[in-house]
Amino acid sequence: MPQIDYIVKPGGQLSGEFRVPGDKSISHRSIMFGAIADGTTHVTGFLQGEDSLNTLRAFRAMGVEIDGPNNQGEVTIHGVGIDGLQAPAETIDLGNSGTSIRLMSGLLSGQSFDVVLSGDRSLSKRPMKRVTEPLALMGAKVDTDEGGCPPLRITGGAAIKGIDYAMPMASAQVKSCVLLAGMYAEGKTCVTEPATTRDHTERMLNAFGYPVGTTTGRMCIEGGGRLTACDIDVPADISSAAFFLVGASIAEKADITLQHVGINPTRTGIIDILKLMGASIELLNERVIGGEPVADIRVRSAALKGINVPENLVPLAIDEFPVLFVAAACAQGKTVITGAEELRVKESDRIQVMADGLQAIGVDAEATADGMIIQGGSIKGGRVHSRDDHRIAMAFTMAALRAESDIIIEDCENVNTSFPDFIGIANRAGIAVSVC
Repeated sequence: MPQIDYIVKPGGQLSGEFRVPGDKSISHRSIMFGAIADGTTHVTGFLQGEDSLNTLRAFRAMGVEIDGPNNQGEVTIHGVGIDGLQAPAETIDLGNSGTSIRLMSGLLSGQSFDVVLSGDRSLSKRPMKRVTEPLALMGAKVDTDEGGCPPLRITGGAAIKGIDYAMPMASAQVKSCVLLAGMYAEGKTCVTEPATTRDHTERMLNAFGYPVGTTTGRMCIEGGGRLTACDIDVPADISSAAFFLVGASIAEKADITLQHVGINPTRTGIIDILKLMGASIELLNERVIGGEPVADIRVRSAALKGINVPENLVPLAIDEFPVLFVAAACAQGKTVITGAEELRVKESDRIQVMADGLQAIGVDAEATADGMIIQGGSIKGGRVHSRDDHRIAMAFTMAALRAESDIIIEDCENVNTSFPDFIGIANRAGIAVSVC
């Protein structure tokens, strides 16, 4: 793939109403659960980014007939039932998608066939022990490369047993992996999380008629059940909306409305943190669609102030921190982020990469073991490297709204994994970004 760099002109005034692409987390799960359900599942608003398309291709490779997606994000999945998946002819390549490989490792650990899950250069460096260790406790046979990284080699025919697992670190992907393995396990599987994480798996399994018992911080599932096909309407992804939530907050004279955004309470940390910083954010037309809360979000320019980010909000905004670091760089005073060590094992080490990039454009930013200390001030402009991380690239695009000169962002080709047509939407909203 040829290298793609962005050049972003300084300034810009965000305005208008628009919709960002569909939620990636929900898109992944709609394919996975629709594939193993009884009956035909219809999905609208499916995210046509590379990550979710890789999940779709993976289940086609395992014998599932899937129609679409068409231009409106409509997908039809002809489910094969809980035990109907077939052995793929070759290794399943999941590209850059950590969600795909971690959730599928659980779902596939109880199958009768062997399968190998691999990915691109970035995914091949991401730690998988956090899922392989609980799966091993359940009796699954999952091997990794040296260092605990992909590819994952899953041996079929294992006798999976339910466990009671206390997660050492809050992670929706680990929780989901164990729960999905629990569908194929003998007995009950329970997961206790140390802090609240996104609950799309629990919500969608319940929507497919597979009950997940939930009490505060604890989820349980019984093995041996079945899923029944249903319709899924995928809302706009709040992780993609986050770039414009910050962009409109820091730009001058901005006033935008983001349409049909998912506001699942396990995902709204970005809104809560920005409001603590003084952002002007309104939720309009709130409703529930397909079990997921949705709203239109109006955002206007605001004078942000530095804060100590509450640690209980960190897991609820873990994917949004790259752009939150940009908000902190534009705020008056000091912002301190702690308890975010999970950021070091994302598509890149997001703490170090963002600190390096912010320093390169003149921001006083200090990386710490589990977060960052940022002294708000001016952004000068310059050249930064995304380290092949889509969220880093889009975060620095927003930084240009307050920059004194151009910002050039290297290695932006992975933006398409989560946000197709990012440049088009950004330009229509008022940001002058182009490929150079």
